[in-house]
Amino acid sequence: MASNWSLCGVCDNRQLTKSSLVWCSECDEGLCEDCKEHHSISKGTKDHETVSIAEYKKLPTEVLQTATVCKIHNEKYELFCSRHDYPCCKKCLKSHNDCKGLTAIKELIKNVKTSNAIYEVEQTLLEIVENIKRISTNRKENLTSLENKKSEIEAEIKQTRITVNRHLDKLQDDLMNELMAVEQKERSKIQKLLTSLRTKEKEITEYIAIVANIKQYASKLQTYLVMKRIEQDIPAEEKIIQSLAKSDSTNQINISFQINKSLQQITTTVQKFGDINVSSDQSDLSIQKWKDKQAQIIALPNRKIDNLTLTLQKRINTELSNVRGCSLLPDGRMVFSCDDQHKVIVLKSDGSKDFEKNKIGNTFDVAFIGDDAIAVTSGGSDKINIIDLKKKKLRKTIKVHSKNDGLVYKDGHLIYCARKKGLQMISLSDESITNVTNNKISNFAYVTTFGDKLLYTNIDNDSVTCCDYHGNILWTFCNTSVLTAPFGISVDNDGNVFVMGYHSHNLVVISPDGQRYRQILSREDGLRFPQVLQYDKSTNTLLVANENNGAWLYEVK
Repeated sequence: MASNWSLCGVCDNRQLTKSSLVWCSECDEGLCEDCKEHHSISKGTKDHETVSIAEYKKLPTEVLQTATVCKIHNEKYELFCSRHDYPCCKKCLKSHNDCKGLTAIKELIKNVKTSNAIYEVEQTLLEIVENIKRISTNRKENLTSLENKKSEIEAEIKQTRITVNRHLDKLQDDLMNELMAVEQKERSKIQKLLTSLRTKEKEITEYIAIVANIKQYASKLQTYLVMKRIEQDIPAEEKIIQSLAKSDSTNQINISFQINKSLQQITTTVQKFGDINVSSDQSDLSIQKWKDKQAQIIALPNRKIDNLTLTLQKRINTELSNVRGCSLLPDGRMVFSCDDQHKVIVLKSDGSKDFEKNKIGNTFDVAFIGDDAIAVTSGGSDKINIIDLKKKKLRKTIKVHSKNDGLVYKDGHLIYCARKKGLQMISLSDESITNVTNNKISNFAYVTTFGDKLLYTNIDNDSVTCCDYHGNILWTFCNTSVLTAPFGISVDNDGNVFVMGYHSHNLVVISPDGQRYRQILSREDGLRFPQVLQYDKSTNTLLVANENNGAWLYEVK
């Protein structure tokens, strides 16, 4: 870029000296007030974007030093070679004769600031920062765990010493008690004999009590059986009594003591209290990878549908009837389309009205398309309106030659439900239309996208279908016991599919493979003929709306 920020490049070429006010990156020069005006209306430069010198200087050095002209031929880059992943000027074409897929840079950069590519870069950079924080938190937690473990080991060492001392004290006490017990035993055999006799006397007395009880309360059969058992036990009891009576209690008993050799050797054999070991276990640290989320419909999802929880953030009184579409804007505002009143209303994040666009004809679904604009389908009409959110007016109307219901925005294209014509996709740059599927789709169908998959609803057969961009069906969900008249549809970061049940008055979430489902909102939560919803992947919030006067914003975890 030019080294002199302060001078107007056009005037400088005319040997005039004027201060520059704005910078044109495409012309790579500053412009004064007069040249700026001519630059903005000239046929060749009227589409060039300019920015004030003060603002442009705020860009990082690596951005300012990025070359926009070929270093070899000193000509402006006009083409991009996808094979070599490198920009080219016209003179560079000689070295790219065999390359296919050369694309005009003007086409590539048309919607670059609102493209999915820049969104992916932003998400990846945010993800890297988040992962750095995760690793830092993990290491700090490890430091804390090391300190805690050190304290635990210190306490364990001290406790072991106490335990050893207590154990030796106990061994000593046990031995003394044993000595006393042995001496007392041999000295009191007569007393022990008397104790044995008292025990036997008690057992015989219990037999007598049993006999008395069975005589009074037992049946004859019970009495007979119990008496037979007692008769069998009596001889043994008599034999024991006779043996006790004949026992010899005058034998000489000697008491001796031999110390445990292990105790004598403890001071020589035990040289260490213990060992301190260091081990390294693989961390269970989870690193996020944003791009991997795009393939979650095939891989195992991070969040199972059974674990999803919804927390109500606010209830929105739309004061609208026949709401057909809703959308969450990046700044927190909410958009609703009302077919009965032929208007689109934009609410602030607190639910108060920002503005509304009236008299735009039939309205159906609505989607944010970047560049401070939204697209609104028209249902039974053949047009799609583009509304400028900043200027609060209709920017343009696109004829699509088919009725159009639900829509979703992706990478500079609108994908919409075209009823008899199936799913269609229109480029916002040149308004060319491509057929995605030729299968007829019901009226009031809605569509969303996840990675390289499309998902749409069909009220004619109460189904949700997942297909690829060639129209090949991957799976279909249909279960009228839980979902009837599916309308609005949206997908979270893990591929979980949220679907409104218009006649079942509920919100159902379906697993990315279409095999499992779960009802997460119902009539008890206020849903009555619910029609539309949108999941905001950047904030993990879910906006749901009834057909008439009622919407809710939930946080999803």
